Parts: sequence; C-alpha cells; structure tokens
Amino acid sequence: MKRTRFYITVGLMLSLGFLLSACGQKKAKDGRTDTPTSGTIKFASDESFSPIIEELLQNYQFRYPETHLLPIYTDDNKGMQLLLDQKVNLFFTSHALTKGEDAMLRGKGPIPAVFPIGYDGIAFIVNNTNADSCITVTDVKKILSGQIAKWNQLNPKNDKGNIEVVFDNKASATLHYVVDSILGGKNIKSANIVAANNSKSVIDYVHKTPNAIGVIGSNWLNDHRDSTNTTFKKDIRVVGLSKTTVAQPENSWQPYQAYLLDGRYPFVRTIYAVVADPHKALPWAFANFVTNPIGQKIIFKAGLLPYRGEINIREVEVKTQ
Repeated sequence: MKRTRFYITVGLMLSLGFLLSACGQKKAKDGRTDTPTSGTIKFASDESFSPIIEELLQNYQFRYPETHLLPIYTDDNKGMQLLLDQKVNLFFTSHALTKGEDAMLRGKGPIPAVFPIGYDGIAFIVNNTNADSCITVTDVKKILSGQIAKWNQLNPKNDKGNIEVVFDNKASATLHYVVDSILGGKNIKSANIVAANNSKSVIDYVHKTPNAIGVIGSNWLNDHRDSTNTTFKKDIRVVGLSKTTVAQPENSWQPYQAYLLDGRYPFVRTIYAVVADPHKALPWAFANFVTNPIGQKIIFKAGLLPYRGEINIREVEVKTQ
C-alpha cells in the first residue's frame, strides 16, 4: 500500500484557520459560538469507527476541557446526509466526497476539506468452535456472492451447516466497502444475511452462533489489555485471509498493523475526516488534531495504521524452550 504525506501548505492553512477562528468570539448568524478550544458542537461518524473516535475525543477534551464534542454514531448514509444538510460540520467516514457531494456543500457556503486520518482492515470473524480460520480471498467473494452457502463447501469436514453472513447494518461504511471494493459494485447475494444493528452486536452474534461469519472493522477487535496490539478479542476467532488458491496458516494474514502496511492483508480501507465548517472553529480544530502527531499516535496505539508517520517493521525471532 502506497503511503503519502501531507504538504506543508496544508499545515499552514490549518494553522491559519485556527488563528482566524480564535479571533471571532461573537455569536455567528447560525448561532454557533464555538472556537478551536471551547464550545459545544455535534459531529457525525460511521458507527464502525466509534472505538477510535472515542479515544481521540476523550484525549482532545482532556487537553481542552472547555470543549464539548457530541458524537452522533450512525450509518454511512445518514452521516453524510447530516453533513450535506449542515446539521453537522464534521463527519468521519471511509469514502472521500463524490463530485456531487462536494458541489452540494460548496453551494451551501463552506468549502469542504477531506483529511485521510488512518487505515483499518475489513475483518472476518467466526465462532470459536469453527475450525476454518483461514479462507482465501476468492472464497470470501464466493460466500458474499452466494456461490458458497455451506461451510462444507469450503471444508468437507466442517459440520457448521449454512453460512450466516453478519453485518453491522444495511447502510454502514463496512457494507459499502464490501460492495464497492470486494464485489466490484455487485450486490451481496448470500442466502443468509443478518443485520446486527451495530458492530458490537456483530461480535456478540458470532460469539453465540457457530455457523456465522461476521464482517467488521478491525478497530473493534483489539484487546486493549495488550499494549503491543498483537492480541485480538478472545470470544471470537479472526479469520486469516490468503491471496493464494489454498489457504494455509503460513500464507494467511490477519488485520494486524504490519500486514495492513505491507499489503499482505487484502482488505484495507482509508478512514477520512470530512470537514465543511464555514467558521473553521471546533470541528476544524478536532479534525486537525486527529491528523497531527498526537492524534496519529493515538490511532497507532489503538491498533490501527495511522495515515502519517514513519513506521518500520522489524522481524523478531522468538525462541521457545
């Protein structure tokens, strides 16, 4: 995966926005009184990104205790509509603005800005009793397109029956990624699809359902008791994905940061902060914080891959006695 850097001019523009908005403390025509370091605003985020957004939010508000940012965790469609209607001025999503969305925002006044903030993986999870924890990319596509409907079509010894595919909701960024990037724009045709309402419910459903396979953002999977970000949650199994014709443990990869970075994990999406803030005040400031070194470090510690920063991968040999 190719890594890019922000230009210095973007940083200067952000700094200028801070200064200009800080000078205007008066109440605007739309009723807003927020500044980069004070005030109350609402912003939207696709629900699948809520764990990392919560960590970033708590850190920002700790640093600036006079700020109150109220997240609206919703699906991708509703979040974008809130931004287009200017009911919020900041939206965290997994797709950049389309030309039509950009034009609609410009027609209402604010010039939108889109900041990539990091990467996560689209993870596939199964019940702990399911022995098939390695699947090829081709088989994933066949499951989602309905060509494979039973577990024994993957492995004759697997007795889990029909495959239930579980998503967070019918309009999430995760579902959009699957349709657009995995299935090439074609609709999901699996015979048994379950909408679990949110990401936590996907994990709970898979934990209780032996024949289920859940589709979820990898930022939901890290066990925060492990500071090395090398441990996933214990109540489900994270599937290793292989680009080869036969999936084996040695050629299958889980969505760890290193494998997102070097391209071994196949399904990686970019997380964006989309800002349309005519005042360049608190929404702009929070988005800027997320893209700056402190915010990027928080993203890294949460187990995701930050958009900015130099990351080196080192191989460590572990000797066992």
